[in-house]
Amino acid sequence: MQIILLDKVVNLGDLGDVVKVKDGFARNFLIPSGRARRATEAAIKDFEARRAELEKVAAAKLATAKQLGEKLSGTTVKVTQKSGVDGRLFGSVTNHDIAEELNKGGYTVLKSQIRMPNGPIKIVGDSSVSLSLHTDVVVEINVSVYGESA
Repeated sequence: MQIILLDKVVNLGDLGDVVKVKDGFARNFLIPSGRARRATEAAIKDFEARRAELEKVAAAKLATAKQLGEKLSGTTVKVTQKSGVDGRLFGSVTNHDIAEELNKGGYTVLKSQIRMPNGPIKIVGDSSVSLSLHTDVVVEINVSVYGESA
């Protein structure tokens, strides 16, 4: 299916690119999330008429993400979970827990923006986690997990 991108999409293209993707990816993800439209003649003309407005919105999103990234860069998030004597957690620290702690700290972060390369944290100690605030803004933060005796 031919689509026109209304936002920058990782590994696909930039704003305004006309690309060919699988039908399911377009119908189930890109179009409902507002990142793309079918590339018909009318849609392309409509896009060209609205291009400046869309670029302004994209630039504002990028500026906001960079500003938040500068604030969060090098931040340490402290999470307390129940643990055993050997330092293993009863359960794990997930992206939901980290997002919750960041939101308590006054930052607006979605759990889908948190990238945990090694999966959920299952031991007490410090770990590094990356936040993908925008397709062009990725920030590393530290997560300190403290054990709480059960």
